[in-house]
Amino acid sequence: MAVKSQQATLARFIPSGKDRRNFAVLAGAAVLWWLAYSNLQAAANLLSYDLLGFDAESHLGSSVNFFLYDVPKILLLLSGMIFLITIVQTFINPERVREMVSGRAEGVGNVVAALFGAITPFCSCSSVPLFIGFVEAGIPLGITFSFLVTSPIMNEVAFVLLLGLFGWKVALLYLASGITIGIVAGIILGRLKLERFVEDFVYQRQSRNNRAHGLDEHLTWTERFERAIASTRDIVGKVWLFVIIGVGIGAFIHGFVPEGALTNIMGESAWWSVPISVLLGIPLYSNAAGIVPVVSALLDKGASLGTVLAFMMSVVALSLPEMIILRRVLKPRLIAIFVGVVALSIVITGYLFNLVV
Repeated sequence: MAVKSQQATLARFIPSGKDRRNFAVLAGAAVLWWLAYSNLQAAANLLSYDLLGFDAESHLGSSVNFFLYDVPKILLLLSGMIFLITIVQTFINPERVREMVSGRAEGVGNVVAALFGAITPFCSCSSVPLFIGFVEAGIPLGITFSFLVTSPIMNEVAFVLLLGLFGWKVALLYLASGITIGIVAGIILGRLKLERFVEDFVYQRQSRNNRAHGLDEHLTWTERFERAIASTRDIVGKVWLFVIIGVGIGAFIHGFVPEGALTNIMGESAWWSVPISVLLGIPLYSNAAGIVPVVSALLDKGASLGTVLAFMMSVVALSLPEMIILRRVLKPRLIAIFVGVVALSIVITGYLFNLVV
């Protein structure tokens, strides 16, 4: 019996002739995906500056270029991540995963999710696809939020830039604070039991996946691919408009909000500078590497380190475009609670930096 069980388990991973043909098609599609993704910036430059004739130095040209690059980037990431996550889900029992996570000491899952977020090079909008996949798979909401917070905050390019500009002490404090914010925010959000504020279609999909799991041992690779394609089409079809709207707002801010306006407002250190910096950062949209030069400029103007790091964290972890994309899967009250908890954590971190450094 044990031998037969092992053989049945092994058979799940052995592709048939039809499966091998579909593997070849999938490999070709993966190559095309990678070629498209790796050439997005060149294509955006060609469209915005050469074909459409916008000036690369102008506000409008910068905004158009940003939009033409970021929309396909996020949609490609969304499609690729959802496809891969769905394939993995066909081998995993969501109920068993939830039991494993729930059975551990509080915070262990949050720590793992935060560390995973720290090593994934995603901006806030790009981390949304994985967040959607985690929620749909039934991973506890607080743990998924630990990933969503930490992934954009922690960026290896920003870490290296901070190391070069300000030394190892600041860089390590940035690393520790980003992971801590993700863990703490996720634990708080998890304890609030906010699952009822996730859009119903997410749990409907989760329920269908759970019911179908009893057949998963007998799925062929072709059937797994078909399920992944259907899942990708379903989710992308629900969020693509929110992606376009969110990136459109981000593109406008990217092109038309001058750095000088930020340095003038935040150039002086005061007790209210930390919360103000967080409020200023939320509507903006950038990744951690892109905001580091602004951090340097603010410090040159006399702002305290805790203030500008709080500003940077709010920009990369709580961007308005991210909130718009998340709106498709989360209800407004949950988004508001999420923003409030993370913003408060960042404010506290900013004050701690000002005290320590």
